[in-house]
Parts: sequence; C-alpha cells; structure tokens
Amino acid sequence: MTAFSSQSPKGRLHQKCLDLLQGSDIQFHRHSRLDIALCLNLPIALVFLPAADIPRFVGEGRVDLGITGRDQVAEAQSDVEELLDLGFGRCKLQVQVPGNGEYENPLQLIGKTICTSFIGLAWEYFEKLEREVGKEKDREKKELLEVEVKGGARSGSSMGRLATKIKYVGGSVEAACALGVADGIIDLVESGETMKAAGLKPIATILETTAILIKSKQPSNPQLIKTIESRIRGVITAQKYILCTYNVPRNKLSEATTITPGKRAPSVTKLDVDGWVAVSAMVEKKCIATVMDNLEEIGATDILVMSVSNSRTQRD
Repeated sequence: MTAFSSQSPKGRLHQKCLDLLQGSDIQFHRHSRLDIALCLNLPIALVFLPAADIPRFVGEGRVDLGITGRDQVAEAQSDVEELLDLGFGRCKLQVQVPGNGEYENPLQLIGKTICTSFIGLAWEYFEKLEREVGKEKDREKKELLEVEVKGGARSGSSMGRLATKIKYVGGSVEAACALGVADGIIDLVESGETMKAAGLKPIATILETTAILIKSKQPSNPQLIKTIESRIRGVITAQKYILCTYNVPRNKLSEATTITPGKRAPSVTKLDVDGWVAVSAMVEKKCIATVMDNLEEIGATDILVMSVSNSRTQRD
C-alpha cells in the first residue's frame, strides 16, 4: 500500500492540503485523534505529520509522497525528488532584528546569538558569512573545530564551531529578541505583520519557499504515484488557469494568438463566416481582464471565459 504524507491539523497549510486531496478525488475518512487514514477509493494510506518530519519520512522511503515546504526539505537535507510546486504557502526565511536596534547587516550579527527553529539552515548561513569574513582577515585561516550536532533535523551530522551562537526555539521565535534571549532571529515570514508587531525588521532573506509535492526515490508503486501526481497537477492547473474563447478576423489571428498563446498552443477553428475563426486558449486567471481588453482592441468578439474544474496536463 502506498503511503501519502500531509501536514498535521496544527500545520498552517493543513486545509489547503485537504482541499488539494479532495480535488484529486482521494477519498478518505479520518477519525479524530488519529494521524493515519485509509483511502476509500485507492490503495493509499494517508499519514498526517508535522511539516518538518515529512521530508525525512519520504527521504527514508517510509512514505512514497509528501506535501511540505521547500524550506523543510532544505532544513532536513533529505534525498527526495521534488515533483511539483503547489503554488500556496509562499513565504520567506529571513534574518530579523529589532527595528530600533543597531543591526542593519547580517555581518553585524557574527558572534551574536540567533534564535530559530531552522538550526541547519541558520548554521549554514552564518558559517558562510564567517568564512567570507575570515578569508578577508586571514587567508591562512585554521580549520574549524568539528562538533556533533545534538538534536534537530541534522542530528548526528558534523558541523564546524561557529562564533555565532545558534539557539533552537520551537515556537514564537519572534519574541526572542524582546525577551533578551537573542540579538536576532531567523524565521518564516509571510506578510511580515507578525514581525512588525513584535518590533522586528528584515535585514536578509535566506530563501523563498512554497508548498511542494515530494516523492521518494524508491516508491513502492511507481504507476500509482504517477497517477496521483497527474491528478494533483491537474487540480493545480485548474486553479491557476481559465478557458478563454472568442471569434476573431483571420487577418488578426497572429496578433490574437500572441495575446493568448495557451499552455501549449491555442485551438483554432474555422467559422461558417468567411474570414473569421474561433479561438480557445487557457489563460492565467490573474491576467484574464487584461487579456480580454487586448483582444477587444484588435477586433475580437464574443469573448467568453469559462472556469476549469479539473484538468490533465504535462509538466511545464
């Protein structure tokens, strides 16, 4: 049986994941307080886990597919294959410091205390900064002492000793500076309102992240995995695009298809009226108003827009 891991109910993207599964016709009933649910129409077991645990389970082949954040995959350093950007949960992993403080550049935080739940990514970021500073000061810098990491996503790995102190905080990281625990923090930022409310400002972005579909490199049922990926890709495409149809003079067809190139190419059909053709093409929802305006300007008529409830498309 194929196992598919999604975020636990406490995860910020949980409802988005459930909507995606429903749109993909992955039917299941989850009993309260249970983190495993059996699919009713496919040989799949759904496992609901914290986002940080999903890359490890997929990377170790314990589950075949997972939905998590790209930041979590980077933090866990799991050997997984990214199949699809799901287009939701966009945010940034940023270095944040007190807004009225002295720090304006992350280099100023070298040797200071940083609180974060992303221990691995924070270490890599400041290790790189310290190496750059060290090379400038001394080209013959001694090798860094090796210490073993205790706990976290990279437990048991070997990392160099830093002058910067990286402390793990599991939640409410934004409060660390106000409480005097840290000089700066590294945390995910979506709108930035929470950080502003905590009196913080960004001085560097480490990475931009979004929800992604990941796959084990040794899936138990490759054909079923391909089917599920195709379903999810179809739902994402349907959420992103809309179908636009219109009639246009044939001598304006080149201009029209430049405005509506479609995903692969527009469909063009001859009308019973001489010199006219009908065109249909998929257009991104966010652009449809401008597209309709441009079509009207070149003489297109009978412009209709229809929603797409589902689809099957190839990778872009």
